[in-house]
Amino acid sequence: MPASFEKLLVTTGRVLLGLYFIGPGLNKVFAFETNANYMADHGMILIPFFLVLTIVIQLGGGAAMVAGYRTKIVAFVLAGLTLVISLVMHDFWTLPAGELQTGHETQNFVKNMGIMAGLLVLAGLGGGAWSLDARRSS
Repeated sequence: MPASFEKLLVTTGRVLLGLYFIGPGLNKVFAFETNANYMADHGMILIPFFLVLTIVIQLGGGAAMVAGYRTKIVAFVLAGLTLVISLVMHDFWTLPAGELQTGHETQNFVKNMGIMAGLLVLAGLGGGAWSLDARRSS
């Protein structure tokens, strides 16, 4: 595979993962109360604190991923956030069998595991040649 194509693939994947976090972060800003209620429905504690923390991590981390800035650290933090959100908010195993919501939460959980896998790859390998990290190290 040509090196420039590999660089394009890494950059595209990194940017898409970053955008994936910016969208939900903005949703949490503009639908703060709705998201707070969803968290309450899942038994979350200290909701204002954790919701604001999630917004900061999603928006800041998403923007850093898009730019390829401190990619390894940011990807690791976002992977951790994704794991916590999956365990707390998409806990399909606690829902009664056969509920419509069970399939939705299962799908979200599995999707998040795939996203977490991509983040862990970036945490291990970095943001690639077309990133701010690469510019800083050269």
